[in-house]
Amino acid sequence: MNKRIAVLAGDGIGPEVVEQALKAVKAIEKRFGCQFEYAPALVGAVAIEQTGNPYPDETHEICMRSDAVLFGAIGDPKYDNDPAAKVRPEQGLLAMRKKLGLYANIRPITTFKSLVHKSPLKPELVDGVDFMVLRELTGGIYFGEPRGRSENGLTAFDTCTYQRYEVERIARLAFEYARQRRQKVTAVDKANILATSRLWRETVRQLHAEYPDVSLEFMFVDNAAMQIVTFPKKFDVVVTENMFGDILTDEASVITGSLGLLPSASVGIHTSVFEPVHGSYPQAAGKDIANPLGAILSAALMFEYALGMPEAGQLIREACEQSIAQGIATTDIAAGKACGTSEVGDRIASCLV
Repeated sequence: MNKRIAVLAGDGIGPEVVEQALKAVKAIEKRFGCQFEYAPALVGAVAIEQTGNPYPDETHEICMRSDAVLFGAIGDPKYDNDPAAKVRPEQGLLAMRKKLGLYANIRPITTFKSLVHKSPLKPELVDGVDFMVLRELTGGIYFGEPRGRSENGLTAFDTCTYQRYEVERIARLAFEYARQRRQKVTAVDKANILATSRLWRETVRQLHAEYPDVSLEFMFVDNAAMQIVTFPKKFDVVVTENMFGDILTDEASVITGSLGLLPSASVGIHTSVFEPVHGSYPQAAGKDIANPLGAILSAALMFEYALGMPEAGQLIREACEQSIAQGIATTDIAAGKACGTSEVGDRIASCLV
């Protein structure tokens, strides 16, 4: 197997958690007798410091030549605390999504049985939760034009725009994934208020005719926000637009008990990116305390969605579950004595060889 993986560690705890994910990937190499080519590249604040660009052209070319991108995190307090900064790390993330055509972000929300007590919700609500959210990534208010502020600075405006093809391609993905799961799609919008949401609802309803074996329900975003925390087990595949998806996936992430547990995949036209959902968490950088499971589980998704090795992805998930059950966990989820980031990564890798 001659596959190329771009490695974009990024900022904050990104390099630490990506290092642990690579331990798991290399353990899979040994177990399956395969070999990957790794191509490191700059992104985020570290890229600004070295090149002035949060997503340099060289990084883009490396991603374009790769079968998958393993990504850490973006963000730095230096830029967060400077509202006048014209170049920001997060611009690199938006540029990467746009240039690679990363139109669908996939976030699985599943609970580990041994960690249901860590959830802020009642155990009976979260035990057995297993759904995924598909968030549209390249359209909507985050990319809409025009945008700006008035000359006196007292008024600001953003534009939310969607085209039918953008809705159709992610809705089709949602129906296809639902066919492989429990045959249910929940489309989240605000069609009682927003014209873009009415386009979403119309397009999804028309496409549903091609998937009569999949049930479809529509839900306003405010209702969805309530039901995610009151009855999360009712969901199977949720599909929604960019900003709604951004908010709802962060809300759903707490169900598992720790943001550090959650992986994600961003499916693209040119390649796909796999990353933990947590941010750069600069306060923990270099302290060997960050939870690496989100990054390691993102590597599991990479094997399934990009590298054609679903068995490897399942083995990584089982190793993570075993690590948690045995108490080999970082401080955010540890039941007793906490382990360091690298110790958790080493233990999971040892289970895979």
